[in-house]
Amino acid sequence: MTALHFAYKVRDALGRASAGTLDAASREEATSKLRKDGFHVVELAEEEEGMDLFPKRIKQSDIIFLTSQLAVMVDTGIALSVAMETIASQEENKTLKKVLLDLKKRVEEGEDFSTALSRHGKHFDKTYISLVKASEHTGTLGEMLESISDYLRKQLETRQKVKAAMAYPGIMLMLAVGVTIFMLTYVLPMFTPLFNRKGIKLPIATRVLMALSDTFLSYWYLWIIGLVALVLAYVFGSKTEAGRKFLDGVKLNLPLIGQLNRKIIVSRSMRTLGTMIGAGVSMLDAIRLAAEVSGNIYYEQIWLHVLDQITQGKRVAESLMGSKLFPSTLVQMIASGEETGKLDKVLAKVSTYYDREVESSIKSATSMIEPILIVGMGIVVGSIAIGLLLPIFQLSKPAH
Repeated sequence: MTALHFAYKVRDALGRASAGTLDAASREEATSKLRKDGFHVVELAEEEEGMDLFPKRIKQSDIIFLTSQLAVMVDTGIALSVAMETIASQEENKTLKKVLLDLKKRVEEGEDFSTALSRHGKHFDKTYISLVKASEHTGTLGEMLESISDYLRKQLETRQKVKAAMAYPGIMLMLAVGVTIFMLTYVLPMFTPLFNRKGIKLPIATRVLMALSDTFLSYWYLWIIGLVALVLAYVFGSKTEAGRKFLDGVKLNLPLIGQLNRKIIVSRSMRTLGTMIGAGVSMLDAIRLAAEVSGNIYYEQIWLHVLDQITQGKRVAESLMGSKLFPSTLVQMIASGEETGKLDKVLAKVSTYYDREVESSIKSATSMIEPILIVGMGIVVGSIAIGLLLPIFQLSKPAH
């Protein structure tokens, strides 16, 4: 018989509540199992596997909040499995609740917390798992979870600032494209029959607009195919090395945005490297993770070069020397940290400095992008309006 999956809420002999899941052939068997373990069953419900067609997504903010809760509870002496069970019993996100209960089950079965987390790599990245693994060797899980929470929170804040800053320019760009398409496919075709009946000689601007309008209306399916092809080329191209090099190169060299991207990557890499070294993770593993979190193939290649140089006995600063993607002042600070044995603290200060630089760059970039978009939108819409008005002016002139 196929085992069924049950979620339960029970109380023990002392009246303490707990919750969890178990597999049993029937409701009666599940109840019997719980009673044999000395529990009073408060609630027992069958969970239908495979019925959740759209499971709720676990957001980064959920992971941060969970990590902060675990840090506090573990620091106060609560066992990790009990902490996860308590949080799971109050968790409304069913997906996260299942993850927590699975982690609890594996930890109770004797599995290391880091190993259990690695089974859920979709939600807990390699940096998270490596930091937890390092803390397991030093017995500082509570402190490490708090550090991880701070690390993730800073990363999330940076992403949110970038998204918020780019939202208005993005809306303006979409509005400009939408208005242009509307005028070419709806407004201009209304005037075309009038111009044709009058038989006037149309200005070049109007003829260009009418040709563009005809292309949109007659070959609209080609535009859609072209747009889909462009999206597919981006998606699949970004998975190839040549495609990544092209796209990542564009991101680093775009006017205004390029410098911002560089600062974000440097900040992310430095924070990861500093956090990992401070947690006791080996330098080689820390650099590998710094390469992974960089999110850009050119920075990734530099970090892998550093990794290779370190295995040959060189230092980080020495390996970064001469790189165009890392400022010389940054390399000097890393060298100072290596000489004094305070590299993790130096990297933490560097990442904080670059966070402020990112914020400043975001403000300056958006302050320049917004007027550029407004002027661009004005030029496009104005050109279309002029193309429409010029023939109308000709029609309004008295015939000689």
